[in-house]
Amino acid sequence: MNLVTIRTENGNNLGIKTEKGILNVTAAMPDIIDSQTIIENGLSELIELKEKVLKGEEACEFLEEDKLNLGPCVIAPSKIVCVGLNYRKHAAESNSEVPTSPILFNKYNNSLAGHKDVITLPRDSEQVDYEAELAIVIGQEAKEVSQEKALDHVFGYCAANDLSARDLQFRSNQWLLGKSLDGFCPIGPYLVTSDEIDNPNQLEISCTVNGEIRQKSNTKDMIFHCDEIISYISHYMTLVPGDIILTGTPEGVILGAQESEKNWLKHGDEMVVELEGLGKLMTTISEH
Repeated sequence: MNLVTIRTENGNNLGIKTEKGILNVTAAMPDIIDSQTIIENGLSELIELKEKVLKGEEACEFLEEDKLNLGPCVIAPSKIVCVGLNYRKHAAESNSEVPTSPILFNKYNNSLAGHKDVITLPRDSEQVDYEAELAIVIGQEAKEVSQEKALDHVFGYCAANDLSARDLQFRSNQWLLGKSLDGFCPIGPYLVTSDEIDNPNQLEISCTVNGEIRQKSNTKDMIFHCDEIISYISHYMTLVPGDIILTGTPEGVILGAQESEKNWLKHGDEMVVELEGLGKLMTTISEH
Protein backbone atom coordinates (compact mmCIF):
# COMPACT_ATOMS: atom_id res chain seq x y z
CA MET A 1 0.00 0.00 0.00
CA ASN A 2 1.28 3.47 -0.93
CA LEU A 3 0.32 6.16 1.59
CA VAL A 4 0.56 9.93 1.03
CA THR A 5 0.12 13.03 3.13
CA ILE A 6 -2.26 15.50 1.49
CA ARG A 7 -1.89 19.11 2.58
CA THR A 8 -5.21 20.97 2.69
CA GLU A 9 -6.42 24.34 4.00
CA ASN A 10 -7.76 22.51 7.06
CA GLY A 11 -4.65 20.48 7.80
CA ASN A 12 -3.30 17.15 6.65
CA ASN A 13 -5.31 14.31 5.13
CA LEU A 14 -4.14 10.77 4.62
CA GLY A 15 -4.41 9.26 1.15
CA ILE A 16 -3.87 5.90 -0.54
CA LYS A 17 -2.60 5.66 -4.10
CA THR A 18 -4.93 3.55 -6.26
CA GLU A 19 -5.57 3.00 -9.96
CA LYS A 20 -8.48 5.44 -9.69
CA GLY A 21 -6.36 8.17 -8.10
CA ILE A 22 -5.58 9.10 -4.51
CA LEU A 23 -8.26 7.78 -2.19
CA ASN A 24 -8.91 10.43 0.48
CA VAL A 25 -8.93 8.35 3.65
CA THR A 26 -9.53 11.24 6.02
CA ALA A 27 -12.69 12.29 4.15
CA ALA A 28 -14.11 8.83 4.82
CA MET A 29 -12.54 8.28 8.25
CA PRO A 30 -11.99 11.68 9.94
CA ASP A 31 -10.08 10.18 12.86
CA ILE A 32 -7.26 9.19 10.52
CA ILE A 33 -5.49 12.40 9.56
CA ASP A 34 -1.99 11.17 8.83
CA SER A 35 0.21 8.12 8.52
CA GLN A 36 1.22 8.11 12.19
CA THR A 37 -2.18 6.74 13.23
CA ILE A 38 -1.80 3.86 10.79
CA ILE A 39 1.83 3.24 11.71
CA GLU A 40 0.83 2.87 15.35
CA ASN A 41 -2.44 0.95 14.89
CA GLY A 42 -1.84 -1.14 11.78
CA LEU A 43 -3.31 -1.37 8.30
CA SER A 44 -6.49 -3.34 8.96
CA GLU A 45 -8.85 -0.33 8.80
CA LEU A 46 -7.27 0.93 5.59
CA ILE A 47 -7.38 -2.47 3.93
CA GLU A 48 -11.07 -2.81 4.78
CA LEU A 49 -11.86 0.70 3.53
CA LYS A 50 -9.93 0.25 0.29
CA GLU A 51 -11.65 -3.06 -0.48
CA LYS A 52 -15.12 -1.60 0.17
CA VAL A 53 -14.45 1.47 -1.97
CA LEU A 54 -12.97 -0.44 -4.89
CA LYS A 55 -15.94 -2.84 -4.80
CA GLY A 56 -18.35 0.10 -4.82
CA GLU A 57 -19.70 -0.77 -1.39
CA GLU A 58 -18.71 2.59 0.07
CA ALA A 59 -18.44 6.01 -1.56
CA CYS A 60 -15.18 7.86 -1.22
CA GLU A 61 -13.40 10.82 -2.74
CA PHE A 62 -10.67 10.16 -5.31
CA LEU A 63 -8.23 12.97 -6.05
CA GLU A 64 -5.92 13.63 -8.99
CA GLU A 65 -2.41 13.14 -7.69
CA ASP A 66 -0.81 15.77 -9.95
CA LYS A 67 -3.10 18.44 -8.49
CA LEU A 68 -2.32 17.67 -4.84
CA ASN A 69 0.05 19.40 -2.46
CA LEU A 70 1.85 16.46 -0.87
CA GLY A 71 3.55 16.79 2.49
CA PRO A 72 6.20 14.53 4.00
CA CYS A 73 4.84 10.98 4.00
CA VAL A 74 5.74 10.79 7.73
CA ILE A 75 5.10 14.08 9.47
CA ALA A 76 6.13 13.74 13.13
CA PRO A 77 8.80 11.12 13.81
CA SER A 78 10.21 10.88 17.29
CA LYS A 79 13.66 10.49 15.73
CA ILE A 80 15.35 10.91 12.38
CA VAL A 81 18.53 8.83 12.54
CA CYS A 82 20.94 8.95 9.61
CA VAL A 83 23.81 6.69 8.57
CA GLY A 84 26.90 8.31 7.06
CA LEU A 85 29.37 6.83 4.56
CA ASN A 86 27.35 3.65 4.10
CA TYR A 87 28.37 2.91 0.49
CA ARG A 88 31.98 1.95 -0.21
CA LYS A 89 32.34 4.11 -3.31
CA HIS A 90 30.86 7.09 -1.50
CA ALA A 91 33.37 6.65 1.33
CA ALA A 92 36.14 6.52 -1.28
CA GLU A 93 34.98 9.67 -3.11
CA SER A 94 34.80 11.43 0.27
CA ASN A 95 38.42 10.41 1.01
CA SER A 96 37.21 8.56 4.10
CA GLU A 97 38.02 5.13 5.46
CA VAL A 98 35.36 2.45 5.16
CA PRO A 99 33.63 2.47 8.57
CA THR A 100 33.75 -0.62 10.76
CA SER A 101 30.46 0.28 12.46
CA PRO A 102 27.60 2.54 11.33
CA ILE A 103 28.32 6.27 11.56
CA LEU A 104 25.21 7.85 13.05
CA PHE A 105 24.00 11.45 13.03
CA ASN A 106 20.58 13.04 13.20
CA LYS A 107 18.19 15.44 11.60
CA TYR A 108 15.17 17.10 13.23
CA ASN A 109 11.53 17.46 12.20
CA ASN A 110 12.13 21.01 10.94
CA SER A 111 14.13 19.46 8.10
CA LEU A 112 11.19 17.41 6.78
CA ALA A 113 9.81 18.41 3.38
CA GLY A 114 7.38 16.95 0.87
CA HIS A 115 7.33 15.99 -2.78
CA LYS A 116 7.74 19.02 -5.09
CA ASP A 117 8.57 21.32 -2.18
CA VAL A 118 10.86 24.26 -2.86
CA ILE A 119 13.84 24.31 -0.48
CA THR A 120 15.44 27.65 0.37
CA LEU A 121 19.22 27.82 0.47
CA PRO A 122 20.77 29.10 3.72
CA ARG A 123 22.12 32.65 3.52
CA ASP A 124 25.72 31.84 4.41
CA SER A 125 26.21 28.54 2.57
CA GLU A 126 27.53 28.17 -0.97
CA GLN A 127 28.09 24.39 -0.98
CA VAL A 128 24.73 22.61 -0.85
CA ASP A 129 24.70 18.98 -1.99
CA TYR A 130 22.13 16.25 -2.68
CA GLU A 131 22.12 12.67 -1.33
CA ALA A 132 19.67 10.06 -2.63
CA GLU A 133 18.76 7.64 0.15
CA LEU A 134 16.49 4.79 1.13
CA ALA A 135 14.54 5.65 4.29
CA ILE A 136 13.21 3.05 6.72
CA VAL A 137 10.09 3.83 8.76
CA ILE A 138 9.73 1.89 12.00
CA GLY A 139 6.36 0.28 12.73
CA GLN A 140 6.95 -1.61 15.98
CA GLU A 141 9.04 -0.65 18.99
CA ALA A 142 12.57 -2.00 18.61
CA LYS A 143 14.81 -2.39 21.63
CA GLU A 144 17.93 -4.56 21.36
CA VAL A 145 16.49 -6.54 18.47
CA SER A 146 18.54 -9.14 16.65
CA GLN A 147 19.55 -8.70 13.03
CA GLU A 148 17.35 -11.68 12.15
CA LYS A 149 14.25 -10.05 13.65
CA ALA A 150 15.03 -6.44 12.70
CA LEU A 151 12.94 -6.18 9.53
CA ASP A 152 9.88 -7.41 11.45
CA HIS A 153 9.85 -3.97 13.10
CA VAL A 154 9.60 -2.06 9.82
CA PHE A 155 6.32 -0.44 8.75
CA GLY A 156 7.55 0.68 5.37
CA TYR A 157 10.04 2.52 3.21
CA CYS A 158 10.29 5.77 1.27
CA ALA A 159 12.67 7.79 -0.87
CA ALA A 160 14.66 10.53 0.84
CA ASN A 161 17.07 13.30 -0.08
CA ASP A 162 19.63 14.00 2.65
CA LEU A 163 20.37 17.56 1.58
CA SER A 164 23.67 18.75 3.03
CA ALA A 165 25.30 22.18 3.27
CA ARG A 166 28.88 20.95 3.13
CA ASP A 167 30.54 24.20 4.22
CA LEU A 168 28.31 24.26 7.31
CA GLN A 169 28.59 20.51 7.84
CA PHE A 170 32.37 20.63 8.14
CA ARG A 171 32.56 23.93 10.05
CA SER A 172 33.13 21.74 13.11
CA ASN A 173 33.55 18.04 13.85
CA GLN A 174 29.78 17.73 14.34
CA TRP A 175 27.70 17.43 11.14
CA LEU A 176 24.43 18.70 12.59
CA LEU A 177 24.51 22.29 11.32
CA GLY A 178 24.84 21.33 7.67
CA LYS A 179 22.34 18.49 7.88
CA SER A 180 19.30 19.72 9.78
CA LEU A 181 18.50 23.01 8.08
CA ASP A 182 14.86 23.78 7.33
CA GLY A 183 13.58 21.53 4.53
CA PHE A 184 16.80 19.55 4.23
CA CYS A 185 15.09 16.15 4.57
CA PRO A 186 12.53 15.71 1.78
CA ILE A 187 10.81 12.31 2.00
CA GLY A 188 8.12 10.67 -0.14
CA PRO A 189 6.07 11.00 -2.17
CA TYR A 190 4.85 7.62 -0.90
CA LEU A 191 5.26 5.67 2.30
CA VAL A 192 5.26 2.15 0.87
CA THR A 193 4.35 -0.59 3.31
CA SER A 194 6.93 -3.29 3.87
CA ASP A 195 4.82 -6.04 2.28
CA GLU A 196 5.28 -4.28 -1.07
CA ILE A 197 9.10 -4.48 -0.90
CA ASP A 198 10.56 -7.98 -1.13
CA ASN A 199 14.14 -7.00 -0.32
CA PRO A 200 15.11 -3.46 0.75
CA ASN A 201 18.74 -4.49 0.37
CA GLN A 202 18.37 -4.82 -3.40
CA LEU A 203 16.71 -1.69 -4.80
CA GLU A 204 17.86 0.52 -7.65
CA ILE A 205 18.57 4.06 -6.44
CA SER A 206 19.33 7.19 -8.43
CA CYS A 207 19.39 10.97 -8.36
CA THR A 208 19.15 13.37 -11.29
CA VAL A 209 19.73 17.12 -11.27
CA ASN A 210 18.00 19.03 -14.06
CA GLY A 211 17.60 15.72 -15.91
CA GLU A 212 21.29 14.74 -15.64
CA ILE A 213 22.02 11.47 -13.83
CA ARG A 214 24.33 12.16 -10.89
CA GLN A 215 23.86 9.02 -8.78
CA LYS A 216 23.00 5.52 -9.94
CA SER A 217 23.51 2.49 -7.73
CA ASN A 218 21.75 -0.27 -5.81
CA THR A 219 21.11 -0.64 -2.09
CA LYS A 220 22.90 -4.01 -2.21
CA ASP A 221 26.12 -1.96 -2.24
CA MET A 222 25.46 -0.62 1.26
CA ILE A 223 28.17 -1.51 3.77
CA PHE A 224 25.61 -2.05 6.52
CA HIS A 225 22.27 -3.35 5.26
CA CYS A 226 18.85 -2.44 6.63
CA ASP A 227 18.60 -5.28 9.14
CA GLU A 228 22.10 -4.55 10.48
CA ILE A 229 21.36 -0.84 10.84
CA ILE A 230 18.08 -1.34 12.72
CA SER A 231 19.61 -3.90 15.06
CA TYR A 232 22.67 -1.72 15.73
CA ILE A 233 20.68 1.42 16.50
CA SER A 234 18.19 -0.47 18.68
CA HIS A 235 20.97 -1.58 21.00
CA TYR A 236 21.64 2.03 21.94
CA MET A 237 18.28 3.79 21.62
CA THR A 238 14.73 2.49 21.51
CA LEU A 239 13.15 2.89 18.09
CA VAL A 240 9.43 3.67 18.18
CA PRO A 241 6.67 3.67 15.55
CA GLY A 242 7.17 6.51 13.09
CA ASP A 243 10.93 6.84 13.58
CA ILE A 244 12.82 7.36 10.33
CA ILE A 245 16.23 5.92 9.47
CA LEU A 246 18.12 7.31 6.46
CA THR A 247 20.45 4.54 5.31
CA GLY A 248 23.17 6.47 3.49
CA THR A 249 23.89 7.59 -0.07
CA PRO A 250 25.85 6.08 -2.96
CA GLU A 251 28.65 7.75 -4.88
CA GLY A 252 28.04 10.67 -7.20
CA VAL A 253 27.50 13.54 -4.77
CA ILE A 254 29.01 16.95 -5.51
CA LEU A 255 31.38 16.61 -2.55
CA GLY A 256 33.15 13.73 -4.33
CA ALA A 257 33.72 15.55 -7.62
CA GLN A 258 36.97 17.16 -8.72
CA GLU A 259 37.29 20.75 -7.51
CA SER A 260 36.86 22.10 -11.03
CA GLU A 261 33.64 20.10 -11.43
CA LYS A 262 31.93 20.93 -8.14
CA ASN A 263 28.78 22.68 -9.32
CA TRP A 264 26.94 23.15 -6.03
CA LEU A 265 23.15 23.32 -6.02
CA LYS A 266 21.77 26.71 -7.00
CA HIS A 267 18.50 28.54 -7.50
CA GLY A 268 16.20 26.68 -9.88
CA ASP A 269 17.93 23.30 -9.72
CA GLU A 270 15.49 20.40 -9.76
CA MET A 271 16.44 17.09 -8.15
CA VAL A 272 14.64 13.79 -8.62
CA VAL A 273 15.48 10.94 -6.24
CA GLU A 274 14.11 7.60 -7.41
CA LEU A 275 14.08 4.25 -5.66
CA GLU A 276 12.79 1.04 -7.17
CA GLY A 277 9.22 0.44 -6.00
CA LEU A 278 9.09 3.67 -3.99
CA GLY A 279 8.50 6.31 -6.66
CA LYS A 280 10.16 9.58 -7.59
CA LEU A 281 10.78 12.36 -5.09
CA MET A 282 11.15 15.80 -6.66
CA THR A 283 12.70 18.80 -4.92
CA THR A 284 13.53 22.28 -6.26
CA ILE A 285 16.12 24.70 -4.90
CA SER A 286 15.45 28.39 -4.33
CA GLU A 287 17.80 31.16 -3.27
CA HIS A 288 17.10 32.91 0.03
